[in-house]
Amino acid sequence: MENIKQYIEAHRARFLDELFELLRIPSISSLTEHKGDILNTAEKIKEMLLKAGADKAEVLSTEGNPVIYAEKYIKPSAPTVLVYGHYDVMPVDPLENWQTPPFEPSIKDGKIFARGADDDKGQLFMHIKAMEIMVSTSTLPCNLKFIIEGEEEVGSASITAFCKQNKDLLKADIILVSDTSMLGKNTPSITTGLRGLSYFQIELTGPDRDLHSGIFGGAVANPINILCRLIASLTDSNNSITIPGFYQDVIELGKEERDELNKAPFSENDYKQSVGVDELYGEKGYSSLERTGIRPTLDVCGIWGGYTGEGAKTIIPSKAYAKISMRLVPNQDYHKITQIAEDYLKSIAPAYVKVKVIPLHGGQCYVSPTTLPAYQAASKAYEKTFGKKPIPVRRGGSIPIIATFEEILGIKTILMGFGLESDAIHSPNENYPLENLFIGIETICYFYKYYSEI
Repeated sequence: MENIKQYIEAHRARFLDELFELLRIPSISSLTEHKGDILNTAEKIKEMLLKAGADKAEVLSTEGNPVIYAEKYIKPSAPTVLVYGHYDVMPVDPLENWQTPPFEPSIKDGKIFARGADDDKGQLFMHIKAMEIMVSTSTLPCNLKFIIEGEEEVGSASITAFCKQNKDLLKADIILVSDTSMLGKNTPSITTGLRGLSYFQIELTGPDRDLHSGIFGGAVANPINILCRLIASLTDSNNSITIPGFYQDVIELGKEERDELNKAPFSENDYKQSVGVDELYGEKGYSSLERTGIRPTLDVCGIWGGYTGEGAKTIIPSKAYAKISMRLVPNQDYHKITQIAEDYLKSIAPAYVKVKVIPLHGGQCYVSPTTLPAYQAASKAYEKTFGKKPIPVRRGGSIPIIATFEEILGIKTILMGFGLESDAIHSPNENYPLENLFIGIETICYFYKYYSEI
């Protein structure tokens, strides 16, 4: 195991070249014009897994984007770790805000800048290299399986059916994922909870065509005006969500649990500076750590309608649209929440518009106990590489497939992420510190060692 750092240093330049090859492919799952890039990325990862020492790796078809499956067997008596990751990435808009081209990776100030540098190509790459190191040095103590999908950024629609059809293929003792972040560069943490997600689109229709705003203005309702009022009514002055029944299944944490959560290092001033705001915002009665970890939320992710081109076009638009994201907490079912949100919007919409709600994707909340032997192995691995124990935290993001894994495969997941809040995932100028990339590879190697010794 002492040779891990030496191997990383000796192959550092090659590792970066290989990662950059992966980052150059624009595998944007939400845009159909990138279907070819999705397929090319899957083949590239298959090739990487085989070169890293996998016994076999294959690109398997699903109803949507393909899944890459790979395995490396050591011996039947060894534990089996199933590594999950995703190779699809978010769109790059607005392109003009990127300081460097999003699919031409570059290094600046010790960071890799590119779409997917952190989420999730960079973090997935760490697992491929960890296997390579341990296979090459004959130190891999456990069996490895990989399942890598291409639809995580659009809701993981196809992988659920894949898991149901391939339960035997995916049998394992624990699932390992790196698609989350740490509390800080020098503050390692292990994510023990993820919020669920309900994501849908609202379409409001008023007149059957765009109308002249001078001739018809004042007599015909403007769908954009009405949509803004509807959205504004979804939260109150305390920033609580007003949808009837929304909080019905929420389990309120007691004072002791909330106090423990708030022990995590957190600087409000640093947080504000990191996102460029003067004041923080959220549900009354809760801290920022609680608002982003254990409380549900409702946010407008996009809103549009009418004329938005250069110059003027005086119309009352026929339609208005918005995309809504609701992050959910334990005991909230995303199917139920989506339905009550749709029912409520239709009930409060005035008669002069028609409302259509289109569910886009969602997922259940996930909680991983710190009492799991795999958690203890992960904690020990971080302590070995960072020199301090990681802090267990609940994060505000969602990885829809994680809860599905437990439901279908009956396997718990350990979330060993190495990203940072400053990595700008889903935003222009996404980046990933080189230091985190390499220490992440090392930490994963130690996880395999300690987990196999349990």
